[in-house]
Amino acid sequence: MKNLVIRLGIGAVALTLAAAATAASAETLRWARSGDSLTLDPHAQNEGPTHTLAHQIYEPLLHRDMAGQITPGLATGWKALADNPNVWRFTLRKGVKFHDGADFTADDAVYSFNRAMMPTSAMKELLTSVKEVRKVDDHTIDMETNGPNPLLINNLTNLFMMDAGWTEANGASAPQDVAAGETTFAAQNTNGTGAFMLESRVPDQKTVLKANPNYWGKGTFPLAVSEIIYTPIQSAATRVAALLSGEVDFIQDVPVQDLGRVGSQSGLKVVTAAQNRVIFFGMNSGKADLETDNVSGKNPFADVRVRRAMNIAINRDAIKKVVMRDQSSPTNVIMPPFVNGWTSELDAIPAHDVAAAKALMAEAGYGDGFSVTLNCPNDRYINDEAICQAAVGMLGQIGIKVNLDAKPKAQHFPMITNKTTEFYMLGWGVPTFDSHYIFNFLVHATTENRGSWNNTGYDNADVNAKVVALESETDLDRRNAIIGEIWAQVQEDQLYLPIHNQVLNWGMKDGINFDVQPEDQPHFKYLTMN
Repeated sequence: MKNLVIRLGIGAVALTLAAAATAASAETLRWARSGDSLTLDPHAQNEGPTHTLAHQIYEPLLHRDMAGQITPGLATGWKALADNPNVWRFTLRKGVKFHDGADFTADDAVYSFNRAMMPTSAMKELLTSVKEVRKVDDHTIDMETNGPNPLLINNLTNLFMMDAGWTEANGASAPQDVAAGETTFAAQNTNGTGAFMLESRVPDQKTVLKANPNYWGKGTFPLAVSEIIYTPIQSAATRVAALLSGEVDFIQDVPVQDLGRVGSQSGLKVVTAAQNRVIFFGMNSGKADLETDNVSGKNPFADVRVRRAMNIAINRDAIKKVVMRDQSSPTNVIMPPFVNGWTSELDAIPAHDVAAAKALMAEAGYGDGFSVTLNCPNDRYINDEAICQAAVGMLGQIGIKVNLDAKPKAQHFPMITNKTTEFYMLGWGVPTFDSHYIFNFLVHATTENRGSWNNTGYDNADVNAKVVALESETDLDRRNAIIGEIWAQVQEDQLYLPIHNQVLNWGMKDGINFDVQPEDQPHFKYLTMN
């Protein structure tokens, strides 16, 4: 079987920061970003900042390092069995302990994967091909799939291992049901194997982590940080001010308008890299009648001509220049260049053409336009609300009056997964570095185990079948051909409105040595200080 693992060669805030600065030592890292983790339950949300905090506390079997390469985590070896290519065998790391002192064993790994496949898990789509996970011995597990799955390895880097005994004892056997508004013990407490342990947490205010004194990675990682003080600061101006004043040491999202200011300040630096994330708009084209528009009895988004008109009405170059200050890469496909399946032809943006867009609108019967609500986050992506505001003006030029409703991500994301928004912004990173991840979450029709973020109403039987087929296709050429066929159909159907790929800008003190990770995952165990 071919191994297809994809690799990559102010007020309350000010008071909180002031207190943190007083307590800081040379080994304390004071970290800020625009938004907080949504939960501490490692299987409840598939969201970047939530994974970022989880990676400090919990660990997966396989790990992507600061260069994006897959490396050993809690597994030291893995292989597809020669006599049964449907089975991957994992050798687990010995001598690993959870933060409460319990040993990490195969029982915990089997338990964690089974938990991650439960209905309330946001991670279950990464395991749709898994038939069974079983223990071989205390430090070996087998994962059997429904047919050979050459991409299984890529799917495991954000699937965290939990202590089965701790989880059961605290009534958290099922992942937190975020959509139902549930709060659980595991959503507020942790017991991982990671380099840092939870000391205290006030959501959306401050989280304090302490170094794990019994971490298995001593001698393998620098482990220069003994304490992390994490402060979400939604206001860009306040976040930058905190870095400039020395109240924080590291901010994960330097606003594009402040890059020069931060980079030129003595004692600070900005580290930049392209991100494995694309920003786009989604439209519910499958609904019979929209609730937020002014058109009675039908859905304007259901007509592909309207969707194509919207696509060419959006001036991506203007967004790049004016909104993003040249810190973005315009695109016409919801796939970053890091991803297997990307081509320059798919990426090429269409010409911005208001006249042609108006003609398409008229041809579709909407020459007079219509109104609709756009839901947008205001604390998740770089200049997210400003991008939405720009799109409102651009779509207005072709008669679409857009009512912008911007909310924090904690309120925004449930509208997508609960299918209650009809027009929305979303950003998508691809931790597997393969198109299947995009297809499984965003293109396949919504079912029990697939399409959880597909709020478009799209349901193409042929596409659905091809998405599933990718999970067991071991011939690389045939697999890539299927990927190309799916993208051709997605583009033909104008399923989404791609905007751009993000550029990451991390701001930090000069004494910190830390390269930008392409998934925007600062694994602080790698950080060193001068």
